[in-house]
Amino acid sequence: MFRDLGVLSHGAAATCFLLLALVVGTRYLRRNVDRALFLAALVSCLWAVSLVTQSLFGQPDFLIRYLLELLRDATWLLLLFAILKDSFKSSGISVRARTLMVATGGILIAGLMILAIAEYLFEWESIGGKAKVLGQIGLSLLGLTVLEQIWRNSSGLGRTSMKYLCIGIITIFAFDFFMYTDALLFGQISDSFWNARGFINAAMVPLFAVNVINTRKQPIDFQLSRTAVFHASTLVFAGGYLLFLAMGGYYVRVLGGNWGEALQVLFLTISLVFLATLLLSRRIRARLMVLISQNFFDYKYDYREEWLRMTRELADLSDDPPLPERIIRILAGLVESNSGAIWLKGERDAYVLKAAVNLTTPKHTMIDDDAELVRFFTDREWIVDLHEYKSDPVSYNLLEIPDAIAKTADGWLVIPLYLGNDLYGMALVGNPYARVELNWENFDLIKVVARQTCNLLAQADAQNRLSRAMQFEAVSKASAFMVHDLKTVIAQLSLLVKNAPKHRNNPAFIDDMINTTDHAVRKMSGLVDHIRRPGDDDDSQLKLLNLADLTRKLVEHHQRQAPAPRIDGDTPTALIKADEEQLRSVLGHLIQNAQDATPPTGDISIALKLAKGKVVLFIQDTGTGMTKEFISSQLFKPFESTKGLTGMGIGAYQAREYIRRIGGDIDVTSEPGVGSCFSVRIPLASEQPKVTTVPEVRPNSVTEEARQNAN
Repeated sequence: MFRDLGVLSHGAAATCFLLLALVVGTRYLRRNVDRALFLAALVSCLWAVSLVTQSLFGQPDFLIRYLLELLRDATWLLLLFAILKDSFKSSGISVRARTLMVATGGILIAGLMILAIAEYLFEWESIGGKAKVLGQIGLSLLGLTVLEQIWRNSSGLGRTSMKYLCIGIITIFAFDFFMYTDALLFGQISDSFWNARGFINAAMVPLFAVNVINTRKQPIDFQLSRTAVFHASTLVFAGGYLLFLAMGGYYVRVLGGNWGEALQVLFLTISLVFLATLLLSRRIRARLMVLISQNFFDYKYDYREEWLRMTRELADLSDDPPLPERIIRILAGLVESNSGAIWLKGERDAYVLKAAVNLTTPKHTMIDDDAELVRFFTDREWIVDLHEYKSDPVSYNLLEIPDAIAKTADGWLVIPLYLGNDLYGMALVGNPYARVELNWENFDLIKVVARQTCNLLAQADAQNRLSRAMQFEAVSKASAFMVHDLKTVIAQLSLLVKNAPKHRNNPAFIDDMINTTDHAVRKMSGLVDHIRRPGDDDDSQLKLLNLADLTRKLVEHHQRQAPAPRIDGDTPTALIKADEEQLRSVLGHLIQNAQDATPPTGDISIALKLAKGKVVLFIQDTGTGMTKEFISSQLFKPFESTKGLTGMGIGAYQAREYIRRIGGDIDVTSEPGVGSCFSVRIPLASEQPKVTTVPEVRPNSVTEEARQNAN
């Protein structure tokens, strides 16, 4: 007895299922699922006992054991239907869907049992062994299909509460499927499969017990969606097709004679290619989804799936494919189509074709803003069905359709796109894969999606307009900087022309004129280079400078205008890296501004200090001063000038930007009526940080009178 592995295997299964039935029957019978599990455990115990007694005593005979196995499969399917029972009440699935699912299993089991009972009572062999094997395969496939739906559509809590139950049942049905498929192919049940079957069933019992204990207070939540029905239908079809393929391949090989093996390979290859073609066909998928929606659901759409799909499409910020094309595909996908076109309002209020997908549009695609269709959409949010319009134009009050839409081949639905209450555009959807009957649900969903996508189109258009405006602003700002520098050069040359008649015979004036002209030429050359390469920052112009020497030269230069600046204290050596001409222009501009803001009797002092790897230049005056609001909001703001129309208002901005470019910064403290102090901080050359990338500035010239005219 103990040498027969089959007896040990099924004996272990009988013992485990008996213990499971006792545990469930004595303590856990409050739910339908628990009762169904108790019944399945009890029948499975009887089935395993029958296999053990048959091996030991030759009883019961085959038909009794076959009936017990059918009854065992029926109880496990009943357990699955018990899980489904509550979900039908809350998920909105039609009664027809529930009836079909239950009827499929019931008819299959009842048919097999009736034929087996008739054979047992009347000794009438109605079906052969292969038919019985096919029936078992069908039951296993049905169980796997229902389990796939349950797991796919369960919530997180639902999956947690029944994962052990699903693992156990799917293992039982999957093992039976492989065992009977192997038997169908080879003409007999494999001993290895048969002897291991009892152990496999017994090993699943602890999973059932743990699931029952853990889910005493947890509901099993299950939702069946259209996608689940579609996948389940595809799985059933593919399973049936593969069974047919196996049978066909077997008979082709048997009847093919010497060519049997080659014909079998040819038959299997062509059949698999045909199956793949069917599964990948969008037209067949569309027709199947329409059939499922029409016959099994109260609502046509799975709104959760539709909304998630649209969100995924619109959340893609890339431009591949462009946004208008993606919106066309979203709207077309709602009605099982793959073609369409979209028109959006242009700059002259006419509607311009932005994109077309799988549609051939006419030569002239513009729609005037005074077209009758535009006025129609302005008055009402109505989707125009061109098929209905062609058959009964009176239903649309003899509406005139623009040629851009009417002459587009395969056009179907004209959808208005609203931004608020204004018509922003129109979308044309092409003919669908399969015939789709439209009702209020289709139109409502299309309108909602159209409004959402229109908002995104308007936002993208606004971003493009803003980007163009920012580009124009950058060009305008660069032009203003150049004009500012040109004013400086013009002021220098004008001063030379003005003084030339008076000092033409003065050699010192001639030398000064040559130097000023040379400076103007270099300034203009720099401007031309900057126009040619606006993004280049020429770091090669940075040289080692002594800020103390440069400060003394600037103070000496500005002694001609009152109040004359003076240096307080010592000027320590401060080596920095900067462009000498630009730094001279920046610091000179700050000193000149201090002179302009201070009365002739006032005082301007300049000090130079070293601190923590930096040198700080203080420019302090006793002028009119500035308010905190002016410093924070206007002082360093381009095009804000206190000099009226005579200044560009960018000198201080240029100064700060250049100092920041070489790693420093400018701080300002001021009080109205008391004066101001500009603190220019610049890193020492030994601790010079990496130069930051900012737009290159072109500070003012060094000529004192030219600065006054330019600023």
